[in-house]
Parts: sequence; C-alpha cells; structure tokens
Amino acid sequence: MSEQLGLFGEPADQEPAKTTKRETESRIQYFDLETQKSADDVGGWGNIHKMKLAVGVVWDSIDQDYFVYEEKDAKTLVEKLRTADLVIGFNVIGFDYTVLQPYSDFDLQEINTFDMLVDVKKLLNFRLSLNHLAQHTLNAKKSADGLISLQWYKEGKIDKIIHYCKQDVEITRDLYLYGEEHGYVNYQSRSGNPLQLEVNWKTTNFVSRPTV
Repeated sequence: MSEQLGLFGEPADQEPAKTTKRETESRIQYFDLETQKSADDVGGWGNIHKMKLAVGVVWDSIDQDYFVYEEKDAKTLVEKLRTADLVIGFNVIGFDYTVLQPYSDFDLQEINTFDMLVDVKKLLNFRLSLNHLAQHTLNAKKSADGLISLQWYKEGKIDKIIHYCKQDVEITRDLYLYGEEHGYVNYQSRSGNPLQLEVNWKTTNFVSRPTV
C-alpha cells in the first residue's frame, strides 16, 4: 500500500522539516581590519588602497563566532563578507573597504553595509572615534591603537594584532547593539559635558528578514 500523503504531497506521518536559524535570521557580520602600512608609509591618506591587509576579523551573528584572515586569506575574507545580509563597521566604507578593494574583483561598495561613523557624522556634523563612543557608552576602551598594531606587524607579532582586532570588532558589535536596543549612544562634549546622541540603528531598517 502506498503511504498516505498529506496536503502538501509529503507522507502524512513524516515530521515537517525544521526551520534552520539561517532561514529565520539575517546574517549580520561585524568587521574590522588592521593594515601593514601607515598613511605616511604610502604617501598620505589619499593612498589608503596601498596600505595592505595585515589582519581582518569578522564576527558572524549566525555562526556566533569570530573569523580571522591574514593577507594570504584576503580573497576568502571578501567572499565571507559577500555572504552577509548586512556588514556593520566603524569607518568601514571609507577605510576598511578601501584597504581591501585591491584584493577584490568586484566593488565592495555593493555589499549591504551600515557604517556607524558615517551615521554619527551625519547626525553631529563632526566625527567621533570608536574609542570615544565605546568609553562613554560601554565603559570600554581599546587595548591598543593602530600605530602599535603597525609596529607589531613589523615585528611579526600577528597574534597580538589578531587579539587587538578581535577586541575592536567586539566593541563595534556591542556599540551597535547598545544603540539598537536603547536608541542612543553616549559621548562627551569638548568641555567635558556628558551628552546623548539619538540613533535609529534598527537592523530591520537596513536589511529585510529572509522569508521562509
């Protein structure tokens, strides 16, 4: 006897297929990179594309894990970013993508991206650093800076760069999620007064939830 079919052509006694996390959630990737060379090394900030990748780090919301890439893995990093429904970073459009572009055969600007620095500058008409916003919003500070990372690269201390870059990605993620949840981030005026900046960092504004 042929097995009885349900309304949709599946065996009536067969359990419905389980919906995976990937099918119900957007893949958000928080991204940051460190370079091999400084602006002075390449003749100024107009030559960011010549700075070369030292380390890139992605934190993936679906995998709930960090992914680390050195220069030899640059094309794999590009392909990883292309799998995102949304890439989030801080100065990612003006800096990180410009550094990474020489390793890509397509325009990285085509990736759906939200750049917190671009939004903050649009709202305030001036720039604030990631470190400033993290310190006043999350009570967190970066463990190092880009100049120290450049020195580490010259000394071959890649593990130190990876640790530093991971921390930057963690701060980037946590700052965005704080803004998304609370609707504001904190900063300080030049005179030292604590201030709040209202933000509209809702992921649903930047990416459509996949349908199932």
